[in-house]
Amino acid sequence: MTGVLPSQTLETMLQQGEITLSEPLVDGQIQPASLDLRLGHVAYRVRASFLSGHGNTVADRLSEFEMHRIDLDGGAVLEKGCVYVVPLLEGLALPQDVSAVANAKSSTGRLDLLTRTITDGGEEFDRIKPGYTGPLYAEICPRSFSVLVRPGMRLNQIRFRTGQAVLSDQELSALHAESPLVDGEAVIEDGLGFSVDLQLPGTDLVGYRAKPHTGVIDLDRIGEYDPQDYWEEVRTTKGRIILDPGAFYILVSREAVHIPPAYAAEMAPYLAMVGEFRVHYAGFFDPGFGHASVGGAGSRGVLEVRCHEAPFVLEHGQVVGRLVYERMAEVPQQLYGAGIASNYQGQGLKLSKHFKQPQSS
Repeated sequence: MTGVLPSQTLETMLQQGEITLSEPLVDGQIQPASLDLRLGHVAYRVRASFLSGHGNTVADRLSEFEMHRIDLDGGAVLEKGCVYVVPLLEGLALPQDVSAVANAKSSTGRLDLLTRTITDGGEEFDRIKPGYTGPLYAEICPRSFSVLVRPGMRLNQIRFRTGQAVLSDQELSALHAESPLVDGEAVIEDGLGFSVDLQLPGTDLVGYRAKPHTGVIDLDRIGEYDPQDYWEEVRTTKGRIILDPGAFYILVSREAVHIPPAYAAEMAPYLAMVGEFRVHYAGFFDPGFGHASVGGAGSRGVLEVRCHEAPFVLEHGQVVGRLVYERMAEVPQQLYGAGIASNYQGQGLKLSKHFKQPQSS
């Protein structure tokens, strides 16, 4: 089998000990094309972000960079602007033909909660080489909001694959002709282009900007926080906004995306030098996201945008990211949005699940 491994294969990997668990699996942890990773019981506050590097373990590097340890049992606050390393409850003993890539979950990214996976001997964030055997750690850096976390919380996820299954532009064009991937013209170059929508129908509300001084967000509290306490509304009637350096924005794609059941996708930053900003987090899109087979009619991609050194004018329709499609090794037995807790099926401009949904624009 070549491609992204589906939910039923992940169950087999768990049974065979290729994915190891410090504590029993919980309901909903296996997703259609990924496995949610859980925080362990201690966080290490470190002086700086790091990679372990060839021949080193994360534990070795923690002995160099650790400032203090925080017991997460009972809940603990991870403070904005600080860097933490948390051992995860999952580990790996991968076969030599299986590699993995990790990523922040959607709700994690929408809180500007930088969460990356590191491994023993790792020379890249979130990329795990074939045959890796050892523990997994989450590096967590809250950038806009301080957060309250507990053991077992699922901030990031991991996707496994065998071989090379990324679709070429020609293959992607053929798939779009057979089963439309976006509503409208597809811009295909090193993946499917993603542009920003700054002319939403019936409203001048086009996004949200994180407020600089806010309270703590308890990640277990769903739908309880007032958006006005944490976000400023971004409004325009001109189809453009100016991004401020250092600010974090939630915007939405112009395209409504479809992921057919036999494919998975990952959002990646746009590679061209288009300005002083980037779409902050790459993200996994599961088989079935926005697809008619599970009741979808296309789902917008939420864009997590951070501006860098200079103010930048962002225009309606500007390409800001791309979706890279991959084949699944098999169609998952469970698709996104079909009877599982899928918070963002059919989404438009939407904050993370922790916030009350606005009554109107």
